[in-house]
Amino acid sequence: MTPLADLLLRRIRATGPITMADYMADCLLHPEHGYYTTRDPFGAAGDFTTAPEISQMFGELVGLALAQSWLDQGAPSPFSLAELGPGRGTLMADLLRATKGVAGFHAAARLHLIEASPVLRTCQAQALNGFPCTWLTDADHLPDQPLFAVANEFFDALPIRQFTRDPAGWRETLIGETGGTLTPGLSAVAPLAALSHRVCDTKPGDIVEICSSAAPIVEALGQRIAAHGGAALIIDYGNWGSKGDTFQALQSHVFTDPFAAPGLADLTAHVDFRALATASPTAHAFTDQGTFLTRLGIAARSARLAAQLTGDARENHLAATHRLTAPAEMGSLFKVLALYPANAPPPPGLN
Repeated sequence: MTPLADLLLRRIRATGPITMADYMADCLLHPEHGYYTTRDPFGAAGDFTTAPEISQMFGELVGLALAQSWLDQGAPSPFSLAELGPGRGTLMADLLRATKGVAGFHAAARLHLIEASPVLRTCQAQALNGFPCTWLTDADHLPDQPLFAVANEFFDALPIRQFTRDPAGWRETLIGETGGTLTPGLSAVAPLAALSHRVCDTKPGDIVEICSSAAPIVEALGQRIAAHGGAALIIDYGNWGSKGDTFQALQSHVFTDPFAAPGLADLTAHVDFRALATASPTAHAFTDQGTFLTRLGIAARSARLAAQLTGDARENHLAATHRLTAPAEMGSLFKVLALYPANAPPPPGLN
C-alpha cells in the first residue's frame, strides 16, 4: 500500500466515500505524495511520452502557428507567450528556437509558464536557460495584455467527476473502501441540474464525465484574448462532447488499475472540447492533430530533417512523424482547439 493510499483510506473511514475529482486531485498534486509534485514523469524513464518529446517538429510547428497568428493580428508588443503545463520545457524550447527568425517576436514576448510542480519547474528553468520566465500557479494571474498560449496534454490531467445515467437521474462514481482497498462505486440516484442538457443525448447506463475546473481556466484565457487579442492552442486527447468511461492510469508506459497505487501512476481522462469552447467568449476552431500538423507542413519539415539522417536515426525520425500524424496513432485521438478573437482569422492549421 502506498502512503497516499493509507491517507485516503483513513479519510474515507472518517468522512465517507470521496468523489473521483477529490481522488484525482490528491493522487496528482498532494504536497507530499502527489504524482506530479514528486517526480519527472516524462520520457522513456518515466511513465508516458508527450508529442514534444517524440519529435522537435511538434513544438516548432506550434510555435510558427502562434507566430503567424501574432503577425496576422498586427504584431502587438508586448504580449504574453504562455504555456499551461509545460512539462520539461521541451515544447517551449522548440517553439522559441523555431521563432527566433520572426522579426520582433522574441523582443515582444513575455514568457509565462503555468506550472504547479516544483520538480518540473526546475526542469523548465534548465530547458529555457537564457529566457526570462515568470512561473504562475493559474491562468487568472496572466497579465491583461495580448495572449498567445499553448496547452498540450494539460486539460486531461484536471480532476473529473463521473456520472452514470439512471432512469430516475444520475449516480456519481465515488471512491470508497472494500476490504482495506480503494474501490469505486455508485452513489444513490439523484437529479443533477448540471447535466440536465445531457438527458437528450444519453440513455440509462451511459457515463458522462465533467471537469468543473477546466471552464474557469479557459474563461481566463478567452477573456484576455477577446479583450486584447491573441490566440490559444489547446491540444489533447478527447472528443467534441463527453460520453463513456475514459478515466485511466498509466505507469511505466503501461495502462494500470487507477486505484492500485495512488500517487505512483498518472491519472487522466479524455477532454470534452465542446465544454472548453463553450466556456470561452472567443471564436473557436477545431480539428484533429494529424490534420493540424499536415496543414502546417509537417511532411515537408520531416523530409528536410530525414535528408540529414541515416540508419536508425532516420528510421526513428520517420516513425515519430507517423506517430504524430497517423489516424491509427495520435493523429485522430488527439484534437486541437483554437481560441481567437472574432475579428481575426483562426491560427494556421485550423483553417
